[in-house]
Amino acid sequence: MVIIMNPDATAAEIKSVIEVITAAGLEAKVMEGSQQKIVGVIGDKTKVADVAIDVMPGVEKSVAISKSFKLASREFHPQNSVVDVAGIKIGDGTPVVMAGPCAVESKEQLFEAADIVKAAGAQFLRGGAYKPRTSPYSFQGLEEEGLKYLAEARERTGLRVVTEVTTVEAIESVVKYADMLQVGARNMQNFGLLKEVGKCGKPVLLKRGLAATIDEWLNAAEYIMNAGNPNVVLCERGIRTYETYTRNTLDLSAVAAVKHLSHLPIIVDPSHGTGKWRMVKPMAFAAIAAGADGLMMEVHPNPAKALSDGPQSLTPENYQEVMAGIYKLSQFMKQENITSMDI
Repeated sequence: MVIIMNPDATAAEIKSVIEVITAAGLEAKVMEGSQQKIVGVIGDKTKVADVAIDVMPGVEKSVAISKSFKLASREFHPQNSVVDVAGIKIGDGTPVVMAGPCAVESKEQLFEAADIVKAAGAQFLRGGAYKPRTSPYSFQGLEEEGLKYLAEARERTGLRVVTEVTTVEAIESVVKYADMLQVGARNMQNFGLLKEVGKCGKPVLLKRGLAATIDEWLNAAEYIMNAGNPNVVLCERGIRTYETYTRNTLDLSAVAAVKHLSHLPIIVDPSHGTGKWRMVKPMAFAAIAAGADGLMMEVHPNPAKALSDGPQSLTPENYQEVMAGIYKLSQFMKQENITSMDI
């Protein structure tokens, strides 16, 4: 439920509304709307069913939230959220780029990749230290050693670090080294993990599950937010369909859908979304045109020798070409005042 205050509501009137909510054992969150303040109510709204909130001084009306995801809903939070990751803002209108190898293979490989992605304009270095692979015989990652390399690469380049956390037990280690925790597609509905990353104090990148609906995805975000962490960024990385040419089917309509349903920022991963490096460039451009707040791309110094996801990784040259086009497109959209809602 949200309580919409009159534009001229006083601080005392807002305080009175909050007191009624908290007295009923519910939580109140005050948010600034474009012209008026909104008080969000978290908890069982039946606890205030007998309270005539709509006739309280300063109240314009109360509105029930129809979505099962409350905190992630745009009904609850009408304005777009901007997530700050160690000074880098995601969702403020300038696309961010997270780039790097699928897996941290060695210090030398990671440092070379970090220099490449930094030089072309990325703000984040991505790289997996813990790798949940389909086959138990595939490379599983360097674990804490890989995390240390990521932290060293951050010190060398100034890039922020985003890396995947796969188990509750690994959260403590990942928090120590990373700026942002990634919950991968295979763990999108690992509710125990979602609750714990909600308590970790670091921003979270939540990838869409292999065959998850948008509703399921936003409810997964709700688990993190309900545990106390509002700093969630969504990542569309393709879903599994009957199509076999691409690794997944990249659902760019999810960008527009999420922008309508939720205030959370959303980025797109065209590398996992297609599984083919040749398709990363056009899908990256399409994602920005659709209104995505950023991109996640796999870049490897030598994709032919990559221990994982080589076929979808960009070479340094291809990556630089993609980056140049992304920022040209973004600038064009700004100059022409084109937003995702216009497309």
